[in-house]
Amino acid sequence: MRLATSTAGTFSGNFGGAKISSPRGATSNAPPALICGQEAITRAIRLIEGGARFIATNPDVTGPSTEGPLPATGSIAALITAATGVKPYYVGKPNPLMMRSALNRIDAHSESTVMIGDRLDTDVRSGLEAGLRSILVLTGSTKPDQVDRYPFVPTRICDSIADVVPLVHELAPHDHE
Repeated sequence: MRLATSTAGTFSGNFGGAKISSPRGATSNAPPALICGQEAITRAIRLIEGGARFIATNPDVTGPSTEGPLPATGSIAALITAATGVKPYYVGKPNPLMMRSALNRIDAHSESTVMIGDRLDTDVRSGLEAGLRSILVLTGSTKPDQVDRYPFVPTRICDSIADVVPLVHELAPHDHE
């Protein structure tokens, strides 16, 4: 990484093919402007326009971080869709095929499995569409005030993954004697 700072409080440089610069008059605490390299996205667009199948892992547009949301697969897929007019086939959540394949791989059944996740739109939805009970933890992407926006609800909502541990016995299947 090369970064040059000027006396006027602006800076510029290169990092991994991306040009980074700050606006005029910005202080060193101001976020830089970032111009991203487009080589990989351009290649993807050209491959899809040439007939390649567009497959993505999941439609999550953001993911959580301690500094705030980060772009995720869905935001990149949306950019490629806008450029090509082709929508991806998502092989991961919320695709029920992924859940069924995972259950088969570990020799589990939907009646004895619970999907735990921090997103209603993909994690909880994938569990529900695969016939699983689901637990939403509020320590990630979905916030409490967003829960009522969705037409489906999880089996349980927990503030943290730590709150799920006591539920293991309660949600485990029991033999009816």
